Amino acid sequence: MRRPILLFLLAGFVLPASAAAQPRATGTLRVVVQDPSGAVIPGAAVRLTGTDTVNASVLRTDLISDGQGVATARDLIPGHYTIEVSFPGFEARTIRDVRVKSGDNRREVALAIERVNQSVSVGRDPATAASDPNSERFGNVLSKDQIAALPDDPDEMEQVLRQMAGPGATIRVDGFRGGKLPPKSQIRSIRFASGMFAAENHGGGMTFVDISTQPGLGPMRGSMDFTFRDGALDARNAFQAQKGPEQTQQYTFNLSGTLLKERTSFSLSAGGASLYDSANVYAALPNGPRVAPIRRPSDRVNVNGRLDHAVTKTHTLRATFQQNDNDQHNLGVGSFDLEDRAFARTSRDSLFRLAESGPWGHTSFAESRLQLHWTSTDATPALDVPTIRVLDAFTSGGAQQAGGRDSTELEWAANIDWTKKKHAVRLGALVEGGTYRSDSRTNYLGTYTFSSLADYEAARPASYTQRLGDPLVRYAQWQAGLFVQDDWRASKNLTLSGGIRHELQTHLGDRWNLAPRAGFTWSPFKNGKTTIRGGGGIFYDWLDADTYEQTLRVDGTRQQDLIVLNPGYPDPLSGGFAEQVLPSSRYVLAPGLVMPSRALVLAGLTHQISQKLTFNLNFTHSTTSDRLRGRNINAPGPNGARPDPTLGNVTQVESTSRARGDSVNAGLNFNIPARRMFLFANYAWINQRNDADGPFSLPADSYNPRADWGPAFSVPHHIVSAMANTSLPKNFRVAASFSARSGTPYNMTTGRDDNQDTVFTDRPSGVRRNSAMTAGQWDAGARVSYTFGFGERSQPAGPAGGPQTIIMRVGPGPGGSGDLLGALGGGAAENKRLRIELYASAQNVLNTVNPTGYSGVMTSPFFGRPTAAGPARKLDVGMRVSF
Repeated sequence: MRRPILLFLLAGFVLPASAAAQPRATGTLRVVVQDPSGAVIPGAAVRLTGTDTVNASVLRTDLISDGQGVATARDLIPGHYTIEVSFPGFEARTIRDVRVKSGDNRREVALAIERVNQSVSVGRDPATAASDPNSERFGNVLSKDQIAALPDDPDEMEQVLRQMAGPGATIRVDGFRGGKLPPKSQIRSIRFASGMFAAENHGGGMTFVDISTQPGLGPMRGSMDFTFRDGALDARNAFQAQKGPEQTQQYTFNLSGTLLKERTSFSLSAGGASLYDSANVYAALPNGPRVAPIRRPSDRVNVNGRLDHAVTKTHTLRATFQQNDNDQHNLGVGSFDLEDRAFARTSRDSLFRLAESGPWGHTSFAESRLQLHWTSTDATPALDVPTIRVLDAFTSGGAQQAGGRDSTELEWAANIDWTKKKHAVRLGALVEGGTYRSDSRTNYLGTYTFSSLADYEAARPASYTQRLGDPLVRYAQWQAGLFVQDDWRASKNLTLSGGIRHELQTHLGDRWNLAPRAGFTWSPFKNGKTTIRGGGGIFYDWLDADTYEQTLRVDGTRQQDLIVLNPGYPDPLSGGFAEQVLPSSRYVLAPGLVMPSRALVLAGLTHQISQKLTFNLNFTHSTTSDRLRGRNINAPGPNGARPDPTLGNVTQVESTSRARGDSVNAGLNFNIPARRMFLFANYAWINQRNDADGPFSLPADSYNPRADWGPAFSVPHHIVSAMANTSLPKNFRVAASFSARSGTPYNMTTGRDDNQDTVFTDRPSGVRRNSAMTAGQWDAGARVSYTFGFGERSQPAGPAGGPQTIIMRVGPGPGGSGDLLGALGGGAAENKRLRIELYASAQNVLNTVNPTGYSGVMTSPFFGRPTAAGPARKLDVGMRVSF
């Protein structure tokens, strides 16, 4: 027994001395070079220069990225460095103030496609760089720390990103649209890009949220995430007398690394969640109010995988797979909808993506991508009984949501970039579409609509509707686009851009949808701190597959709508002399339906106030014609007669709506990388007006739809958002976010079918559409985390060639306090072999009451009042273990 004790004591004296005799610890920096899509770039030249006094002698010019896009610099003296990366066909990039610590360090560098003819060299002229139309100056890029501050739940994260981006934002993952967001652990960067008017984009003017996922490079690494939320820690919803049940148990496991050295790497994530929240019922019944939170359970399972492979020394292949299963119950309940309106839905979402990229010679670069997307949904109602609807008072009876939808969708795109002298040309093609099968059934047992509680108590419904027939439809829909664009370096500080795009779609008769685009990017001063840009063009929108499906199903043959005015109750056909049974009603596409087109003009300014602070300002004006709207072409005329008495309502989807929009966006970005401190703030003024809300929204008067011109529904005039993130001592980090928006317009109606068109969209005389306004909303979020670890990551070979042994003392040292967590954390938690992060995050941390659900129905007991509130304060706690 004495021998082990003696050995232990001897080790206590010898090992610290041995550690002191070790040469100074060095660091390894792995620079991952990627293209804009996230694919790695083999063969890139990387230059490394030390910028501190202790490492000023370090200059590495021999670094080349391998088949996995990684350039590795070993035996670096810890300190700050400047990284310069270049590759033919791409813009050279310089990143300053990169901190290298002892142990393993990693930095990802994304190169933009070269748009102008120039020798690929470091130290690019500031004015030349500032006039690059693809510069990151024209968008906000969230850092890893800012991404970590977003909600852990992918659905909640998507909601927050859309709020930050503003109305009409499009989210793309590795260049693809559609599908669920990947888990945060697989996200490399999130970029907000506004005013994208290049010909390669289908849409423009609004904001693109581009999410790039990261490859699994280097040694095998993994992490486990656990997030927990319980209603006991949350606040009560302001419109409920008692706190509703709520709990979330969410978990994720991640593993990534190299499979074949310098050839193949992978990244895998699997997770799930078992949760329930509350649907808040707030309704008025004849015997009094009904206010209750209803438990709404949900179970989710998701798998995400990515494989990167170097096909050749210059070409890479990336494959990703994603599957999400979701099982939800008690949907359809809340607000005016009572408990018996519940239905369950199961869904499966599977997605496969394949992308290949690489240079063709010294002047061309090609990228192609393919996406296959399978979805399947099925709904089952809790009760199969007719529905009773009292306008903005209560709705009871069955949900009448049954059946489902299966789809197989494809997206294929290819782009080729070619540079010649002062021109950089990009041309490409896009094909999207899919096949669909749907047997979704709605309103198959009928719905009674009452204008008021008094009418309900008098058994006097205003109408009865029922959808009859077989709901099964099968169809295909495809759309395609071709484009060519050219960025011409007119001078050292001025780039002119021009291009044209052509789009086609099945089920539409128009075949010539040419969309010209043009723009400029100008840096007027030699220091390159100011950039002015402008541009515009024509943009087209697709006919949505759901819209076509509805017209295909309710065509008067497969299915038709039965409508009875002044029906009896509970027997709709016992209304007596006042009853009016209409012939079958249907939906149709207008014969001359065309794609909606939008003319867009944009002007912007970006100015670098200091090395840490940047300001940007953008103005956008757009006018849209040929928007899709619904119109009842067989509505009763002024004399009460219908044009075709053999038909009921004929809702025609036609290209007759219009819209106009103006917006001003201003933003500030403050960044101190050395202290890991970030701040950005944005303000947007928005003025959008239109005369229809969508392809099936009917005007108050189908013979005068232009009278519906007014503010866009639910679009605020003012939006403010901000996010801050910084490091604190002892490996603590704190993040805060703030968002606010002004009130949003909503419509006011009489609650009665005054013109006998069976639609309750009639407004009071002299009242314009969407003339009522809600109250404004604001809330704040916060996240705090603490990180510590055990052990050290393996060190690279030292100058003498052999492994280094690092001895770490846990406990009080010279001047120490004996704080175990302080010793474990220190300043190098990132380099621990086992890294543990504890975090807590709060949404609506100040528990602000944000009223929603305003009623605009004059016969409702809630007229002009809110009937719900946004989520109250929610608190999540969690742990992330990385190894």
